[in-house]
Amino acid sequence: MPVVYIIIGITVLMSVAAFQNSDLMNRWIMRPYAVKHNRQWYRFITSGFIHANWPHLLINMLVFYSFSSAVYYYYLAYFDSRATYYFILLYLGGMIIADVPTYSKYRDQAWYASLGASGAVSAVTFASVLIEPRSMVYLMGIIPLPSIVWAIGYLAYSHYMSERGGDNINHSAHFYGAVFGLIYTLALRPSFAVDFIHKLFS
Repeated sequence: MPVVYIIIGITVLMSVAAFQNSDLMNRWIMRPYAVKHNRQWYRFITSGFIHANWPHLLINMLVFYSFSSAVYYYYLAYFDSRATYYFILLYLGGMIIADVPTYSKYRDQAWYASLGASGAVSAVTFASVLIEPRSMVYLMGIIPLPSIVWAIGYLAYSHYMSERGGDNINHSAHFYGAVFGLIYTLALRPSFAVDFIHKLFS
């Protein structure tokens, strides 16, 4: 999976650069106000490749790596030479779409900023859930749950916390990234829905 390692490598390099250079951090972070008033649209991408600190970076990349293989190999099986292209679009699309509600909500708030690959990682994770709904996810690394059960809980929690706010985490990016991952993968191959139902109830 060279594309997975390339994404991880770029993310680590850009994050470390931002850790060490506050000017880069300020230029790359998502600031909806700067996007609207200064036309800095590139922030939709750059903000998804930088992180607040090492734990933030490591957790996102570990989750991404854990779920990416199932998605990539299924894409490879069904889309052959287009698999890498479609996988990159899944990742970048999740990154961008996840920030659209954030942009809409905070585009006139100069103080607001967010960063991290969570939207893109959620897109890949939920594409994996669609493909393998009965695979096991270990909550807190300990409690085993079927991925479909975990996914429903994750969406409900992300939506609730997005509405509630107050913890400095962009939960709406998690929610919309996840939804994008599902819709995008179904749009590529609608019969994944039939496969999903068969795997879920067989």
